Amino acid sequence: MRYLKVIFLFLFILKPGFGICQKVGFTDAAQFGFSPTATGIQNSEALQKAINLGGTIIVSKPGVYKFAQTVYVGSHTTIEFGNNVFIKKVNEKGNFSHVFLNKGALTKTYNEHISIKGLNLMVNGIDKPFSEVYGLRGQVAFFYVKDVNIERFRCDDLTKMQFGIHVCTFEDLIIDDVIIRGEKDGIHLGRGKRFTIRNGVFQTFDDAIALNAHDYATSNPELGWIENGVIENCHDLNAENTTGYFCRILAGAWIDWQEGMEVQQSDAVVANGRIYRVQAQPDGTKYVSKTKPTHKEGSQIIDGINWGVVQTDVTYTAGVRNVVFNNIFLEKPRIGLSIHFDNDKYSRSYYPNATIPLQEQLSFNNIRILHNQDIPFLLIATPVDLITISNSSFRNNHIQFISNKAMVNYLKTNINIYACSFQKEGEFELLKNDVDGKEIYLKTFGNIALHENFKAKINPGKGLINIQSDLTGLKKD
Repeated sequence: MRYLKVIFLFLFILKPGFGICQKVGFTDAAQFGFSPTATGIQNSEALQKAINLGGTIIVSKPGVYKFAQTVYVGSHTTIEFGNNVFIKKVNEKGNFSHVFLNKGALTKTYNEHISIKGLNLMVNGIDKPFSEVYGLRGQVAFFYVKDVNIERFRCDDLTKMQFGIHVCTFEDLIIDDVIIRGEKDGIHLGRGKRFTIRNGVFQTFDDAIALNAHDYATSNPELGWIENGVIENCHDLNAENTTGYFCRILAGAWIDWQEGMEVQQSDAVVANGRIYRVQAQPDGTKYVSKTKPTHKEGSQIIDGINWGVVQTDVTYTAGVRNVVFNNIFLEKPRIGLSIHFDNDKYSRSYYPNATIPLQEQLSFNNIRILHNQDIPFLLIATPVDLITISNSSFRNNHIQFISNKAMVNYLKTNINIYACSFQKEGEFELLKNDVDGKEIYLKTFGNIALHENFKAKINPGKGLINIQSDLTGLKKD
């Protein structure tokens, strides 16, 4: 009798219509009509119904599932895709931006405890920069979220307008195990704190990873600091054509609105306890603002300037601080990491006479440069207090300081280099400064040159460089 009860219970769990998933708290999206044979509209609506239940939603049947509109994800939700399951964007009722977007993004209300696992995304040329939230561009996008996990994400066909993953205004973000190829940024972050990006393979025309605390008005919905993060075990693969960097680290600053101030596309101002930005065409037009913006939401044209409300928690600076890069392999012959301001027709990160945004405590450990082209490993065009480089391998790649005329004083930067190897034969320009009056304190110790004729040199330009070094050519006899 005991054995009959066990058999009956086993058959009950597996009985069609009930399913083992229901008995242990899972929802099978197929129960709502999510199917490789359904249309994109049908699939989007079916998955939305499943996700609205919360909990864990699974898609287990292999196949290509059409997707024709954004699906909105609420709190306490996990979406898990099985092996050989693909989501393909299709145009059945017009282009759309996001495959997944959190529900609170529309009202700036935090969602929490969200996971997306195993998403294989086919963009299929369906490329729309943004629609629901101005400046939010991700195929997978989150805005106002806490405790988000994106795992085993794959996308091989990013197009020119949208990032692979875009997250802004967040706390506690983990992105793990991604392979992203295509024409736009792989992972693009706006303001937030406590994050990890790890185990990534990138082959992107634009930035593999962007830490854009400031940004074009059309490329991040809010401004602020990106802090306390780790980026590790990532590969920047080679490609025939490229722009951008493995990682862009972007800062900015702005001022209170002033009558008669000159503004351009993407400029930010503070007025009435809110941050407003110019939302215009990137054509280089300069506008004179005579009337203070006062509207509480949306955008409004004043004095011919389209002012958009960005956020109500006021800050005057944006940047990146306390971020560690570990085990990074740079195969693509481009600038590895750029710490900079924008200063062009699309955006000027630093408004004249604003508070100086000092980026802080950036560490680079076990960075492997796998190409031999004479390209900077690290390009620095903003104030930054301390850069630490350790256990890394230099070939023909140097550190360079530049100015884009955004400010007069770029402050002092400390650079600490230790336990690194230098593979260049003969003379090697370790550091080049092109910023007038720049102060740099360089300390190196415990390093090794792989060739006997190696000789390091420094080009101070019109700056002041204080050197304590163990490297031939720099150390004092």
